[in-house]
Amino acid sequence: MLEKLDKSRTLLLVDDEPNIISALKRTLRRDGYRILTAGCAQDGLNLLVDNDVGVIISDQRMPQVTGVEFLRKVKELYPKTVRLVLSGYTELESVTSAINEGAIYKFLTKPWDDDLLLKNVREAFEYHELEYENQRLTRELQCSNEELFRLNQNLEQQVQQKTRQIMHNMTMLEISQEILEHLPVAIIGIDSNNFIAASNRCADKLFTSQHRRCLLGLQVNEIFPDALMRQLQQPAALDAVELGVNTAQLADGNTVQVWVCPMGESSRSHGTIIVLSPMKAN
Repeated sequence: MLEKLDKSRTLLLVDDEPNIISALKRTLRRDGYRILTAGCAQDGLNLLVDNDVGVIISDQRMPQVTGVEFLRKVKELYPKTVRLVLSGYTELESVTSAINEGAIYKFLTKPWDDDLLLKNVREAFEYHELEYENQRLTRELQCSNEELFRLNQNLEQQVQQKTRQIMHNMTMLEISQEILEHLPVAIIGIDSNNFIAASNRCADKLFTSQHRRCLLGLQVNEIFPDALMRQLQQPAALDAVELGVNTAQLADGNTVQVWVCPMGESSRSHGTIIVLSPMKAN
């Protein structure tokens, strides 16, 4: 992996002295870089147009344009390159401001130490690749954030839709409950343990006059007369008894028409629904 990475590293050397270029190439070639060379600043800029250069080493003393001026221009045009200047100690003051403003990554002295030069160039390429990796991760993070934003929007829309559906169902439930309460027949829901799980107003009025309490939670054998209990206990009754066919007499002497139906046809409930319609006296 490292060998492949090194072969992809392109280094540009800019110096007007051919012997300096040759010496630098001899030293740096051992690390396997692709090395481009230019004898002046303009030639260097021309090479940058067509080549993906990671690191640039430029001599400070060149005719017409100094190394610092050249690298300032490179920073403007190719800010992701890592730029090093090669100069003597006597020129350090002239490159200090360029270092401070970020136009130059590092200052290399003449004459150079080969091992130190190699180390600095390796670090420069590592810095260059780290910058690209950070950019890649930033782009990935941005894409992930955008995707998360879209997912959150979709989730919010689904929540709103579900909330509207729940509100609609609650409204329909309230309407159904109100209709149930005002029906002129007694409706009682009995669970699988023979406890009353639901009753409407007419049912409470029909059975609680003598008990003076709500039907909810009572066992049916506490309030139903034997005639009505027998109809509940008959297996045939659970197939649904047609309204008005069966009758039963309550404890107060009133006769009611009885309709019985098992629960669970349109819900997950288990038990029995019983409808009682008071009969008018002849």
